[in-house]
Amino acid sequence: MKTIRLKDGKERSLLRRHPWIFESAIARGGADPGETVRVESHAGQFLAWAAFSPASKIRARVWSFDESQRIDAPFLASVCTRAIAARARFNIRSDAMRLVHGESDGLPGLIVDRYGDTLVAQFLSSAAERWKAVLADALLVATGLSRLYERSDTGSRSLEALPSAAGWLRGTGATELTLSEHDWKLKVDIANGHKTGFYLDQRDSRQKFREHAHRLGFQRVLNCYCYTGGFTIAALAGGAAQVLSIDSSAPALEQARAHVALNGFDATRADFLDADVNASLRRFIEEGRTFDAIVLDPPKLAPTAAHAERAARAYKDINRLALKLLEPGGVLFTYSCSGGISADLFHKIVASAGVDAGVDGYITERLGGAPDHPMTLVFPEGEYLKGLVVVRR
Repeated sequence: MKTIRLKDGKERSLLRRHPWIFESAIARGGADPGETVRVESHAGQFLAWAAFSPASKIRARVWSFDESQRIDAPFLASVCTRAIAARARFNIRSDAMRLVHGESDGLPGLIVDRYGDTLVAQFLSSAAERWKAVLADALLVATGLSRLYERSDTGSRSLEALPSAAGWLRGTGATELTLSEHDWKLKVDIANGHKTGFYLDQRDSRQKFREHAHRLGFQRVLNCYCYTGGFTIAALAGGAAQVLSIDSSAPALEQARAHVALNGFDATRADFLDADVNASLRRFIEEGRTFDAIVLDPPKLAPTAAHAERAARAYKDINRLALKLLEPGGVLFTYSCSGGISADLFHKIVASAGVDAGVDGYITERLGGAPDHPMTLVFPEGEYLKGLVVVRR
């Protein structure tokens, strides 16, 4: 077994059970991509078993802190089974859910979502890539399914010097599927849709928005960065009179229109605009338009803390414009899915946007990803999605 030894004092995060070892912490040692290494302190004390990644700044990702643990196929199968079993505790009202959430589930760099009878996986680290075949088989055994589609076609693979990969790993069949979520249905394309096909992390927020629409009787709803219309359907399900949805992807908007029809809603209650969100918000202000509910769910603007300053300006601008468009008493659901933007920083950004807009509001709720996208006590980086519900004063 190959060994890496850390620099003096660099073992503190591992003693707190954090699973990442950065390049700058290593004094000596190396291995092939994904190979298991023994991690020792500067004094030679065992710290963890980890998967080595010679190309990544996260140079090793921990499999286990137990010195007696053997990292092999039975170990990986047991971790997969444990992660999947945990989802039974989360009261998920959908036949689509996240089954494995990377380091939060003890499987570094592995993302697995279930859409009905099909699994979709992303192998995003050298660790997951090296054990891909073993993990694929273990996941299918643990779920009793036979189909697994790979969506390892994200930019983050390049950070591990891994090529893009997509296609059926196990089984075959249609890649356009229909999922049930709460009281509505949504179609997903696991081969071409965002992430693994859809934004499952916003499941609970969509239901919460539906509840607000029902309780407050929304008349004019604006859904920005609507993608295929998840929040649009939630608003209509809650009884919203009129919903305007904006996205810069024409195919996504066509799917959003199809979702309105799929769920039996009156098409005249839903309007769609293929346009830039920022420019549209500015135009609405010039036209004197207002809304009593707005959703801001933009794409990732700060994948790491290094991008936070630039992303903060973009988040502030769209929130400033949205708050100006919000009626007094209106509700803003605003989100950041950027790992480089902390919950506290996001709060400060929205607060600053309110000051610039001349608007104050009550923060009635703080939101995060659905529970099947967990953050653990020792791995706060699992909390990438954060949101606020703001009621304008």
